[in-house]
Amino acid sequence: MTSTADIAVLVGRCLIACLFLAGAAQKVLDPGSSMALLTDRGLPDLLVWPALGFNALAGLALVAGWAVRPVAALLALYCGVTSLFHFLPGDPWQMSIFVKNWAIAGGCLVLAAHGPGRYVLGGHKHGVT
Repeated sequence: MTSTADIAVLVGRCLIACLFLAGAAQKVLDPGSSMALLTDRGLPDLLVWPALGFNALAGLALVAGWAVRPVAALLALYCGVTSLFHFLPGDPWQMSIFVKNWAIAGGCLVLAAHGPGRYVLGGHKHGVT
């Protein structure tokens, strides 16, 4: 029998994945805004492309339930690093994004600790769970 917790883990995993998939789509549709954010911080704008790839692959892995523990741990680290781009104490909007990144990192850490849950693509847990 399906438990509410099993469904909650699946929905939570997919909601977190949507954030990263949307980030990948944004980078495809408008790479310039992410490139500007990178160059404003003294980083090469070409870093947008590996970030896009990571966002897309990690998001798909979360949806599918594949290698959720290591992927979620990497996403938590990614959120921590990218939060620094938004640490602008004089800008309330950027500070809200900074805090949201840490909240998303928290959700990723829960997935890293507990794995994908019962529902994964293919009906069984792939790789490291």
